[in-house]
Amino acid sequence: MMKRYLSMACLSLALGTTSVAWADTLYKCQGPDGRTTYTNQKGKSCEIISQDKPISTFNSPAPKPKQATPADFPRVNGDQQKARDNDRRAILEQELANEQRNLEAAKKTLTEQEGLVMPEERIVGGGIQTVKRDERLQSYRDKIKLHERNIESIRKELTNLK
Repeated sequence: MMKRYLSMACLSLALGTTSVAWADTLYKCQGPDGRTTYTNQKGKSCEIISQDKPISTFNSPAPKPKQATPADFPRVNGDQQKARDNDRRAILEQELANEQRNLEAAKKTLTEQEGLVMPEERIVGGGIQTVKRDERLQSYRDKIKLHERNIESIRKELTNLK
């Protein structure tokens, strides 16, 4: 029965819900293989960790107290902040344009490389060794993915500015 309450308390803690369960006595036991187990039944090399105490879980930790801003903390007025935001937006838009150009160049390079068959990729008889070819092309594909991720991140930042 105790194992059920303990299991429910642990599950409750994992799910972030509130519950209270009563435990008669809870033991922490060290097995011969070095494993630690928790039970309501006393055994060899066990120690009491809880006795007739409620086990309680809560939805979230207590909120941290809000810290006051120091009086000498530098302040920025609304116009200054708007100017900073506009500068940041312009920089991000320039970075976005650069990444889009880099993406297009990377796609073009990949297309060119896909059209090439290197001597080490050829098989006697006219075929192509696709494994060696795929290994060679993978770095070009990776560059494309990198530029796509960068574009996505910059767009996300621009969206957050608006």
